[in-house]
Amino acid sequence: MSPIHDQSYRRYQGDRHPVGHAWRVIAQDGIRQMLAKRAFLALLLFAWIPVIVRLVQMYFATAVPQASGFLAINADTFRDFLEQQSVFVFFMTVYVGAGLIANDRRANALQIYLAKPMLRAEYIGGKLLVLATFLLCVTLVPGWLLLLMQMAFAGNLDFIKANLFLIPAVTLGSLVIVTVSSFTMLALSSLSKSSRFVAIMYTGAIFFSAALYGALSSIFGSTRVAWVSIGANLEQVIDVIFRKAPRYEVPTVICVMVLLALVVVSISVLERRVRGVEVVS
Repeated sequence: MSPIHDQSYRRYQGDRHPVGHAWRVIAQDGIRQMLAKRAFLALLLFAWIPVIVRLVQMYFATAVPQASGFLAINADTFRDFLEQQSVFVFFMTVYVGAGLIANDRRANALQIYLAKPMLRAEYIGGKLLVLATFLLCVTLVPGWLLLLMQMAFAGNLDFIKANLFLIPAVTLGSLVIVTVSSFTMLALSSLSKSSRFVAIMYTGAIFFSAALYGALSSIFGSTRVAWVSIGANLEQVIDVIFRKAPRYEVPTVICVMVLLALVVVSISVLERRVRGVEVVS
């Protein structure tokens, strides 16, 4: 009886992709999975409600002269908007980021990912891009949209010319928030196999640091200890980016150093925790 299928050796006929492009596949798959979840889409929709409110404010401020007084648009409007989005940044970071690496650790998928000719940086970069993409969708993207719509409603460039710094301020402020949130969450996700425990750790880090600052500021009667709070550091740095008077007495350079240290520590944790089977290719 002749064999049904010839199982002799044959050369691989498919396409061979060079090392360094796998991060796109990981990112695309992660983004696709999140967009398939109704709960996440509802969260994303809620995150855009403040954007709609601001757009309505801009319209009436330009279209109705009587309303231009109490609905006036200025540079503080964009800083306030970015600060309002912090609550959605928090929930989205927890929802999207908690399981990015933890779920792979629980399923022992890291050995599968990294046993292939895939760089560890590709895996981390792909996972990081998943979270960063959605965080940018509630910070940078709506911030740019508000700037564009302000010009459209006004019918001129007077506002932008008078506040030209807003373009880099919105961009840099959003990137600072996204970078710190993404790296911190991804590092915590690499420490556990439970996404729920990761969410608890991240929530604890945010709220415990804020509570610690509140206690220390009451004891010392000063806001110079604001650097112990992750949220306070972000607020201080972004205030300076938007050319506003810092709300805390702590030097801004210290806040910048704390945030940089947090990112560096997160990268170090990822480097140690994301390991698989090394393959020489």
